Amino acid sequence: MRVVGWLGQKLYFCQMNTEIPKLQSSDFSTLNCRGHVVGLSKPKIMGILNITPDSFSDGGKFNTGKAALLHAEKMISDGASIIDIGAQSTRPNAEFLSSKEEISRIGNLISIIKKEFPPILISLDTFYSETVKFGFDEGIDLVNDISGGMFDDKMFETVAETGLPYILMHINPTYESMHEKLIHDDIILHINYYFSEKIQKLRNLGIKDIILDPGFGFGKTVEQQHQMIDETEMIGFGEYPLLIGISRKSFIYKPLGKSPLEIQEETQKIHLKILQKGAKILRVHDVLETKKTIDLFLKK
Repeated sequence: MRVVGWLGQKLYFCQMNTEIPKLQSSDFSTLNCRGHVVGLSKPKIMGILNITPDSFSDGGKFNTGKAALLHAEKMISDGASIIDIGAQSTRPNAEFLSSKEEISRIGNLISIIKKEFPPILISLDTFYSETVKFGFDEGIDLVNDISGGMFDDKMFETVAETGLPYILMHINPTYESMHEKLIHDDIILHINYYFSEKIQKLRNLGIKDIILDPGFGFGKTVEQQHQMIDETEMIGFGEYPLLIGISRKSFIYKPLGKSPLEIQEETQKIHLKILQKGAKILRVHDVLETKKTIDLFLKK
């Protein structure tokens, strides 16, 4: 038996080599997105819309207004219920942008998508509080902050002011170190301890709608990320909904000697596994294939 973390005042243990029961939909709450209640009884697809010239697998494809809108339309048609807009790549050695530059790239894309597709939720992928303020005024429904509030000390209070749901991701403490392999203890214990501290801060500010993202692709070894897949059900202990983003990640394609675009089958097998272990939101590039995987999961 080993300790796998703390959440609130609870101490959790995991019996080695035992099967943990599949989490049921009743274990999760709803999200309040600007007064719109979003149920999580069925898994949701978050389609990735990178309006960047340098993202690792689709940089430059959707960084014009027309291309971005057409891609958003396709992802929605394929089954996405959330569109995650990102103006800054966070791959290793990517160009670093200021908040002002992010806002300039985004332009009026958020309001256009909201106008064209009113039921669709829009998530804004940023670690800047000023970009969050801009996005809120434009109509975003969720904040997706890879930094856990550590790259901008005003992020948490800004999210609290907006009242939007917040996606809390596990990451190393600084922008410069976010891809370094710094974790040498048990990865699940480490992630859960991180989440416990951050959740307390968020709840103290009145932020109630919190989604947890364990941060695949950010500062973890291949082995650690496979442990995260195998023990997905222990991340957050079912107290908060889980968002999982493994789409086109190098820990899958590099060991296989493939490119990011050649691992569709492997990715969907992992998606099915993590759905069975309680994941509620899948952040993906390939929406249609993921929709098929969710449909298969729901039939079981």
